[in-house]
Parts: sequence; C-alpha cells; structure tokens
Amino acid sequence: MSSTNQSKLPPLTILPGWIVLGIFFGISMLMMFILSFGKVDDITRQIAPIDDLKTYIQSGEAFHNYRDTYQPDPDMLDPTSPYPRIFWKSTWLAIITTVLCLLISYPMAYYIAIMVDARWKNLLLALVAIPFWTSFLIRTYAWRIILQSDGLLNTVLLKLHIIHEPLQLLGGNADFAVLLGLVYGELPFMILPLYASLEKLDQTLLEAASDLGAGAFSRFWRITVPLTMPGILAGTVLVFIPSIGQYVVTDVLGEGKYMLIGNVIQQQFSSAGSKPFGAALSFELSAIVLFLLMAYALYNRATKQEPML
Repeated sequence: MSSTNQSKLPPLTILPGWIVLGIFFGISMLMMFILSFGKVDDITRQIAPIDDLKTYIQSGEAFHNYRDTYQPDPDMLDPTSPYPRIFWKSTWLAIITTVLCLLISYPMAYYIAIMVDARWKNLLLALVAIPFWTSFLIRTYAWRIILQSDGLLNTVLLKLHIIHEPLQLLGGNADFAVLLGLVYGELPFMILPLYASLEKLDQTLLEAASDLGAGAFSRFWRITVPLTMPGILAGTVLVFIPSIGQYVVTDVLGEGKYMLIGNVIQQQFSSAGSKPFGAALSFELSAIVLFLLMAYALYNRATKQEPML
C-alpha cells in the first residue's frame, strides 16, 4: 500500500494502533520518566516517599539520578569507569555489530534476491528465519557451550594442535564472544530488509549502465547501493537499537563480568539496586532510540521513500 493511500485511511482505522501504542509504550514511558526522579532508602533499597515535593524539585535533588549517570559507581567492577564510558562502549559495540551484520548480510541478501533461481528463494529465506523458531536465550547458551574452555571450539583447536591451552573466550574479557553472539542474533534483521530492497531492484538500470561502459563496482556503488538504501537504513535501525540495549548476550557469554549499559540497567532493577536510577538510565537509552527512529522517519520524508519499518 502506498504512502498516499495510507494518508487517506479513516481515523477510526488507525485508532486501535494508537491505543495499543499508548498503553504499552506511552504509559510505560511516562511511568519510567516519573520513576526516574524518585529516590531510594539507603538501608531498605526501596523507593522512599518524598515529604516536600516543591522543595525536592527546587533544590535540584529530583535530578540526582540523571546527575549520577555521569559519576563513577563504586559498586561496579571498575570503580574508575563512569557511566558515560559504559554508554560509549555499548554504543561502539552496537556500531561494530551493525557494520558487521551489513557486510555479511548484503552479499547473502543479494545472492538470494538476484542470483538464486526463484524456486529456491523461499527455502533460503526460511533458513534465514529458522533461528527465530528457537528461543534467543537457548541459542545464546549454545554459543556458550561452544566457546567455553572445554567446549567444541577449544576441543577442535587442541586436537589439531593449533593451540596448546584452551582459549579463555568467556567472562570479563569476552569481547569476541559477545560480538559473535550479537552478530549471530541480529543477522536476520539485516538480511530480510536488504532482501526486500534488492528484490525490487530494476535490473534494466544495471544493464543500461553496463551498456554505457560502467564497470561492476561502479554499477554497484552508483546504482545498486542508492536504490537499496531504504533496506540498508531499515536493517541498520533494526540491528543497532536492540544491540545497544542488549544484556542477555553479555550476561550469558560474559558470565556476569562483562558490563554494558543493558547489564547496568538490569542490575539496578534487582533487589539491591536503585530502580529510579535504572529508570533514568533507561530513559536516556530510550531517548537515543527515539532519536534514531525520528532521524529515520525524517530521512524517508525528505527522500519521499516508503518506510520499511
């Protein structure tokens, strides 16, 4: 359905969607925002009542959770590491994950959409979607079994005499394991939108460019990439957003010692943490996500392209 037809939909048609968004997103975000200004009792770690709301706001104490996001946490594994450094590490890892997913997915999506016979496309797309049939947590634990000291990878490498002692790929220094788990988990979210864009690619444009003397790289860079930019951007958004807030992969493969912003938020909502502080971190992370979605929407409006999300 084109964007023109979508704009002519009766208001009552889209009302259920707005209601669902309002209940499960709007209200939840509002509750999180209000909670982020609260405080906890230092002894019980429960949310403490605010006796004088006006004084609490005027004194600036209401914003202490947001100020604390820029301060070191003595309870962290590395007390010299402020939260901005953890935010940056999470963002950088999400960027690397997105770039690797794009580099791996584009050839795969191109092969399925253009080079494979039509009778095999559905089978290959089903193989891409098969991981969704299994719990993400179970798939992550499978990687832990493969990468642990006595796991499949170390066993094979030892028997081939490539290494002389097991590689320590899990735990606090699990950069490779965490990145591998993130790329594996998010890869289908990049392949599918890229496939959708590549399948719509007009092959006659490539043939015309070839007739005019354009080389293979020139055709790819100046025709294929620009025409499939909606799929690239959609895949980037779909991969980057869950990657930056991921905590399951880091918790399982990092064995609780690899700290990203998602793990910090998860810890704050435990019994010993501070829920208001966790809410402040969550709201800041949500602001980053909303900014990316807004930028994606503005790009589609500026280029007059139909969004793929």
